[in-house]
Amino acid sequence: MYQIDTEKEKSEIIRRYRNLLSAWTTRRSPEDRQLVRKAFNLAADAHKDMRRKSGEPYIYHPLEVARIIAGEIGLGKTSIVCALLHDVVEDTDYKLDDIRGMFGDKVATIIDGLTKIDEIFDQTNTTPQAENFKKMLLTLADDVRVILIKLADRLHNMRTLGALPLEKRLKIASETIYLFAPLAHRLGLYSIKSELEDLSLKYTDPEVYKTISQKMAESKEERKKFINKFIFPIKKAIADTGIDFKIIAREKSVYSIWEKMKQKGIPFEEVYDIFAIRVIIDVPQEREKVECWKVYSIITDFYKPNLKRLRDWISIPKANGYEALHTTVMSQTGKWVEIQIRSERMDEVAEKGYAAHWKYKDNHENDSESSLDEWLNKIRDLLSQEDSNALDFLSDFKLNLFTDEIFAYTPKGEMKNLPLGATIIDFAYNVHSQIGSQAIGAKVNYNLVPLNHKLKSGDQVEIITSKKQKPKEEWLDFTVTARARSKIKYAIKEEKKDHAEEGKEILNNLFAQAGLDFSPEMAEEFKKYLKLKSKLDLFYDAYSGKIKNKDVKDFGSLNDDKGGWFRYISRPFSKSRSSDNKKTLNETIIDQLKKMPESLMLGDEVEEVKYTVSKCCNPIPGDDVVGFLLPNGNIEIHRTNCPTAINNMSRYGNRIVKAKWKTNEALGFLTGIAIKGIDRKGLVRQISEIITDKHDIGIRSFRMDTSEGVTTGLIMLYVHDNKTLTQLIDNLKEIREIQTVKRIDRADFSI
Repeated sequence: MYQIDTEKEKSEIIRRYRNLLSAWTTRRSPEDRQLVRKAFNLAADAHKDMRRKSGEPYIYHPLEVARIIAGEIGLGKTSIVCALLHDVVEDTDYKLDDIRGMFGDKVATIIDGLTKIDEIFDQTNTTPQAENFKKMLLTLADDVRVILIKLADRLHNMRTLGALPLEKRLKIASETIYLFAPLAHRLGLYSIKSELEDLSLKYTDPEVYKTISQKMAESKEERKKFINKFIFPIKKAIADTGIDFKIIAREKSVYSIWEKMKQKGIPFEEVYDIFAIRVIIDVPQEREKVECWKVYSIITDFYKPNLKRLRDWISIPKANGYEALHTTVMSQTGKWVEIQIRSERMDEVAEKGYAAHWKYKDNHENDSESSLDEWLNKIRDLLSQEDSNALDFLSDFKLNLFTDEIFAYTPKGEMKNLPLGATIIDFAYNVHSQIGSQAIGAKVNYNLVPLNHKLKSGDQVEIITSKKQKPKEEWLDFTVTARARSKIKYAIKEEKKDHAEEGKEILNNLFAQAGLDFSPEMAEEFKKYLKLKSKLDLFYDAYSGKIKNKDVKDFGSLNDDKGGWFRYISRPFSKSRSSDNKKTLNETIIDQLKKMPESLMLGDEVEEVKYTVSKCCNPIPGDDVVGFLLPNGNIEIHRTNCPTAINNMSRYGNRIVKAKWKTNEALGFLTGIAIKGIDRKGLVRQISEIITDKHDIGIRSFRMDTSEGVTTGLIMLYVHDNKTLTQLIDNLKEIREIQTVKRIDRADFSI
């Protein structure tokens, strides 16, 4: 429990301010220091009566954000001033014009981008989270520092997340892993990205985070001895060349280790790249490439490289500007070791990302710089689609945060950077919007391919076009870049608008033939009946002939079930209704949330609250779970680490409902396990006995397949809680022939 001591707090505020000044390493004049002091004084005064949820003075937060900006990202006075003031307009009586008058237009513009939207009146098709994120990115079109400060703000909030209630922790952690960590990666902020991922995992899947962290700590001494022995011959050999260098070992993040374990289906002990050796050389920029390859040659004199794991990101930097030479070599103990070779400049760019590029911009024009500028131009292009709602924008923007990438070439040899899985359409729109819209096929390495053909690194692509071609809705099924998707959606929407009136007239005639009045209310009901997203889609389907007489007649036949009310929906009726009685979807949800208990108890007694157990992650008693309020008033229960739940919480955080399990041995919850091992006679019987005899667990389905002596199994079970399931998995692992046993989610049931 935090104890308030004003004298100690004053001393702590001064200490943190001095830490900020110490972390500020960019050029600074007495005028710069005076400006930062002015911002600090204003922030301290504005927040003087405010405290954080932990009980600490609120001013600690902007001071720490400013320190991260100055020290961990490396920005200068303007960014430090904005970091100190980033919550002043949002949380105090100061207005944006006050900030503009004291600090100028540039600071005011950045602060505006960091200030949340107070209220959104129509939230039927959007959410406050999406709208605020879009607003923040609109400012990015002018100044990328908005995003960098927001990332620093999010990092400090994640570092202090433990003081918040559970539902807030889940919402913020989900937003972070869904958007902010990928955004940090895209801007080249690797250390911040890794910390955001780890902190998100800590709150969405605490058991996994704790287990891996503990295993990392237990094996630290052994790892240290191995590293010292491994680098000894390398250090001596590089030193003999006269190159100024240093060698450090960096442990991988808990999150990245967990992702590797899931991806490969292996335990912690089998993850070979828990750490990486980093060789950093201090050489002039024009000598970097030659000297890095020289170091590579020295290393491979001692250790044999895995040629499949060689990554030359010096010749072709990553899209976020990352440059390094990566190789994986076999150690003297039979373990693979990853080695990263980079210069001091490359290392600073890797740690501080886009901010470091500004430092070197005046010295060199390089590919990594232009690739980041190209990405920012793509975001600006995406932002120019003004009629897209915030949720659509958020989904499309997420596509720009890809981490795996390929390189393809135009017939003239121009290189295009694209995400893994990109198709001909993605490439065509990357070249030019008109080429994308008119594409009918392509030649890849001189071979004719269709529009949905997936590209590989090194492909040379020639787009074939026709002036008669138009973007088609089915193109969205095989495009992965935000630019292509936004252009296709915009073109389709414009075409639908062109034919909306014709479609509306066709519908009017169809309804008249069925004896129905085609009022706006009737059109809305018919749209819902056909499960269409908008009236524009409704009118366009009518224009294109997708809606038939039968569809309208079937809709009209509902009249018999509804007591004849359809025939009386008309314009006069709608005018007589009070607008005060109309509620947006969001208002309805808020009303429903007010009726919910403080913490939903899950078990056999529903207690007047309807809930369903999600099929995407199949939670069972004992799992950490969260409720998510659906528009129909039901609550859907997910595991907190479920990707669908994380996605929903990052977009609709206002619909989270706390939930926890009751203990009830009578209930059986469906879950599954996947088994892999060596085949032998009697293995199936032994597995069955452990499940049914030892643990008294019901089996819904049992499937075992054997190929070349290797057995894989998928078993669906009814269990009471995750403790029972964990004990079962541990007992199955004791069978000598079984190599792996893991719990699976509904998404894996087809294994």
